[in-house]
Amino acid sequence: MKVTGTAHKVGDHIDTDAIIPARFLVTTDSKVLGENCMEGLEAGWGKRVKENDVMVGGVNFGCGSSREHAPISILGAGIPVVVAHSFARIFYRNGFNMGLVLLEIGDDIEKFSDTDEVEVDTATGVIRNITTGETVQAAAVPAFMQEILDVGGLVEYVKKKLA
Repeated sequence: MKVTGTAHKVGDHIDTDAIIPARFLVTTDSKVLGENCMEGLEAGWGKRVKENDVMVGGVNFGCGSSREHAPISILGAGIPVVVAHSFARIFYRNGFNMGLVLLEIGDDIEKFSDTDEVEVDTATGVIRNITTGETVQAAAVPAFMQEILDVGGLVEYVKKKLA
C-alpha cells in the first residue's frame, strides 16, 4: 500500500488519553472517534486532517492504557499510517489488530516536520519526505501482518479464515 499525504507531527510519549480522551469513549463508531482524535493534545486537531494524511510521532507513541479506541480514532480521522520513533508495545499490537499501519524509524523521525508532504510504501518500508527529498527505510510490514491489515484488522482476518 502506498499513502501520500501531509505529515501531522506530534511529540514524544503521546498517550492513548491524548489520542482519544476518555470522555469520547461512549462509541465505537470510527468516524465519531476520528472527529475527536488528538483532542487530548489540541482542541480541533482533527479538523486539519485530510484522508490519507500521515501521523508522525516521537518516542513511545501510544503509551498509557490499552484502549482499542486509540487506533480506531486515528483510522477514523482518515490516517491509515503512523510513522514514529518508537511505539508502546501494547499500542503497536492494538494498532495492527485494528488495521492501522505502524512503522518505526528511530532517530530518522527528525527528518520529518509538521506539514511536510510524505509518501509511505508499506510493502517496502520506504518513507519519502517529498518536501525535503529525504528518504528513510523502515522495516517492511511482514507478509502475515500485511494480510491482517489488508482485510481491516485481526477480527476481520479471523472471520475470513473461518468462513
